[in-house]
Amino acid sequence: MSRPASTSPPGRPQRRRGALTPTLIIVAVAVVGFIFFANVWTDVLWYQQLGFFEVYFRENLARILIFLAGFVLMFVPVFYAIRVAYHARPVYAPDSEVRDNLNRYQAQLEPVRRVVMIGVPVLFGLFAGSAAASQWQSVLLFFNQVPFGQADPQFGLDISFYLMTLPFLGFVTGFLMSVVVIAGIAGILTHYLYGSIRLMERGIFTSRAAQIHLAVTGAVFLLLLGANFWLDVYSTVQNNGGHWAGALYTDVNAVIPTKTILAVAAGLVAILFIVAAVIGRWRLPVIGTAMLIITSILAGGVYPWVIQQFQVRPSEQTLENKYIDRNIAMTRSAYGLDKIKVSPYNATTDAKTGALAKDAQTAANIRLLDPNLVSSAFSQLEQYRPYYQFPKALNVDRYTVDGKTQDTVIAVRELNQDGLNASQQTWVNRHIVYTHGYGVVAAKGNTFTVDGKPDFLLSGIPSMGTLGSDASYQPRIYFGEDSPDYSVVGAPDGAAHREQDRPAGKDTSTETQYTFTGNGGPNVGNWFNRLLYSIKFQSSDLLLSDGVNEKSQILYDRTPRERVQKVAPYLTVDGSAYPAVVDGRVKWIVDGYTTSQYFPYSQQQQLGNATADSQTTSGRTAALPNSTVNYIRNSVKATVDAYDGSVTLYAWDDQDPILKAWEKIFPTTVKPYSEMSGQLMSHVRYPEDLFKVQRELLGRYHVTNADNFYQNNDAWSVPNDPTVTDPVRQPPFYMSLQMPDQTKPAFQLTSSFIPQVVNGAARNILYGFLAADSDAGSQKGVKADTYGQLRLLQLPTDTQVPGPGQAQNKFNSDPEVSRELNLLRQGASDVLNGNLLTLPVGGGLLYVQPVYLKSTGETSYPTLQRVLVAFGDKVGFAPTLDGALKILFGGDSGASAGDSANNGQTPTPPGTTTPPATADAQAQLKAALDQANKAIQDGQAALAKGDFAGYGAQQSILSAAIQKALDAESRLGVTPAPSASASPSASPSASSSPSPSPSK
Repeated sequence: MSRPASTSPPGRPQRRRGALTPTLIIVAVAVVGFIFFANVWTDVLWYQQLGFFEVYFRENLARILIFLAGFVLMFVPVFYAIRVAYHARPVYAPDSEVRDNLNRYQAQLEPVRRVVMIGVPVLFGLFAGSAAASQWQSVLLFFNQVPFGQADPQFGLDISFYLMTLPFLGFVTGFLMSVVVIAGIAGILTHYLYGSIRLMERGIFTSRAAQIHLAVTGAVFLLLLGANFWLDVYSTVQNNGGHWAGALYTDVNAVIPTKTILAVAAGLVAILFIVAAVIGRWRLPVIGTAMLIITSILAGGVYPWVIQQFQVRPSEQTLENKYIDRNIAMTRSAYGLDKIKVSPYNATTDAKTGALAKDAQTAANIRLLDPNLVSSAFSQLEQYRPYYQFPKALNVDRYTVDGKTQDTVIAVRELNQDGLNASQQTWVNRHIVYTHGYGVVAAKGNTFTVDGKPDFLLSGIPSMGTLGSDASYQPRIYFGEDSPDYSVVGAPDGAAHREQDRPAGKDTSTETQYTFTGNGGPNVGNWFNRLLYSIKFQSSDLLLSDGVNEKSQILYDRTPRERVQKVAPYLTVDGSAYPAVVDGRVKWIVDGYTTSQYFPYSQQQQLGNATADSQTTSGRTAALPNSTVNYIRNSVKATVDAYDGSVTLYAWDDQDPILKAWEKIFPTTVKPYSEMSGQLMSHVRYPEDLFKVQRELLGRYHVTNADNFYQNNDAWSVPNDPTVTDPVRQPPFYMSLQMPDQTKPAFQLTSSFIPQVVNGAARNILYGFLAADSDAGSQKGVKADTYGQLRLLQLPTDTQVPGPGQAQNKFNSDPEVSRELNLLRQGASDVLNGNLLTLPVGGGLLYVQPVYLKSTGETSYPTLQRVLVAFGDKVGFAPTLDGALKILFGGDSGASAGDSANNGQTPTPPGTTTPPATADAQAQLKAALDQANKAIQDGQAALAKGDFAGYGAQQSILSAAIQKALDAESRLGVTPAPSASASPSASPSASSSPSPSPSK
């Protein structure tokens, strides 16, 4: 037998099918697969090392199972819809022209028909599985739900039905409806392609098999639509589209009945479709479908609209009264406002002598250090090396000093790798040498040094101070808010140290070395793990460096909020994590919230909007995601060890049903708060973001009478921060404060209220003051009964107590204050207004604002130079808070401020006497100030003429005048903290109406 002749041209070798393309495809798939495996396995190692592998395993197992369920639920109906339609194709098509066209399409499809019939269902299955897997939390909550023990006011069902059952059922019905629609479309297209459905001149031709297929699909869809209508009945109590949340009059009397009717009607029409499939007659299901559509339009839309427009609107206040009551009660319950203590507070505006006698402890603890302004002071005084840094905003906490509670401004000295020289920015330096920060720095909140600097309780390298030393706590900060993306640490015993640890002392260039000894990250001592992490971080250096040894660990995902979020993915994490020295370790304390948007009759809030203030807009505090919630609980207190990164979750609100459900899902991850140590309990705070959400709602929901709530005649707003230029809300402030109904001060989170802002305008007078008790006690595992108690002081609506904006305006416009601040600004210095604190003391409201002076230059930092105080229309201004309060309250405030021992000058050495004030000291002070003013004006005039010599002469005169003013104030006993550009401090005025500042 002869072989067929070759078709290749003569002289050219015959081409063989090459293996290059399949090989490249296999290699590409293998590479992608290995990269995917590297990311998965490194996650496994991370969770295992941290002790939360249960979270990773169960979450991903749930995702996989739900994905598979979603995939199967989509794949099977679509596959069989196509398959049934294909096998039901007619042998002959009735129309030859159409048949020819279809034959052409069928011929083109036939080579890949099997692939398409499987590939299309697989593609839709993948999309469906991914969508279903994203609902893993709803699915797990449904199967592990815990009852609330509280019923909704409309249907009497337990709240858990709305938070854990209804979302799941809604997801299932919506998903199945999508499946039916997609499978139905796939079946119709297949029927059409193979001739079972034809468009003809006389109408649409459908084969008997196609009719049955369409009837069954329509019946199933209508049954699911009926179920969806039925669920809509219950979801009316979750409505947030009206003026008030929940099922209102129209919902109860029109929407709920019509949704019920539509659910039954959809079921009846579904039966008609089944009948049509049996008898082959389509008139009844077509009529039924048309009637269902008309009914849904009339009963579901028109009828409720008619009821709302012609019955509810004319008598809205009366008809909606009951439902407004429900909205008020359920909203206050959902946000933890139902146990708030409201007290009338008839605040006086008369600053009487001795008014603070009953508030002596509060006065002694008034905070003067602004944690937002003193960061640069901490940096200049305590940074020591350019590779250290402090955050832009420090934190406020409290510590026990000499048996007394001391408000404290605290921060950790974190690593700043960007501070290294360009020549030092090597991979080894960034990932092996410079790995951690060092030490805690804390200062008293209520006092300062004689030259306006923070009065440190813990500082230095090595750490030392009242709060401890390096010997009493572990100072190294491997995990913090500004830690590097990853570091490789650890070494065998006896190996040379490679990590930069700290300076040997403040005034030496010698550096000490260190080796990490904890268990802070996965091991990268074997080549396989090193390869995986090299892929994860896209670094060949990690694979090849000799700095990685058999004991090496890799530290990553190092910010406290990030670590808590990863081990507790069901929590919303507060935007502010703060450090505390607890049981010999630096612990980051992080608050976690369980939230929902399904609480019946509760008003929804956008978390991002509700928690926005001047702190979040400036980037000092992390902003929350703009997710919708109408239920929130501070269910978890978490700690992250700054040395080894270990995370501990404590069930703080152990009665929260959502947390209980998650504890069933992840049973070993959350500890009871009874295991919290006494020291940890003493540093727990009321969380800021929860407080901000609550105060936002209290603007309306402090009103509990439905008629008044409807009229909205007593709505409040949170005042804007008067210390910034942008119109953004004032942040809440932590301080030790004794509220009028308390017997002793407590560490509290506070805020104030003014009348509702309408179109950007409002009367900036005070209507309310809110405080949240943050003292949880100091006993191991015992939470103080008073912790979390919200107290609202409600001022009369005809009050004339100035709000924060008015108080700031009085400070800015007071002539004496303005003159002295302008003097302080001379010499290229900036005057910075600190946070404006509001305190309900002396029977009224006291405003306190520290004033800082900062000279120009890269190494400059603000020093506290003056304190502004206001009570009613009276203003006080002095170098110390104690002095300002004395002036404000007629020479005797009745209490001593925390800085009463600091008279603003260097203490007199023992054995010397202070010269008495002379009779003409006041006159000398005035003359000095006038001379300084004239020097300023003459100097500016000389500068405008280009007379620099004259300008320099006037600056000399100005400096001499300032010194004379300082001397005169010293003789009067009101001496400011000395500063290179300090100026005299005139006695603050007490004018009831601010005067414009004199022109300088």
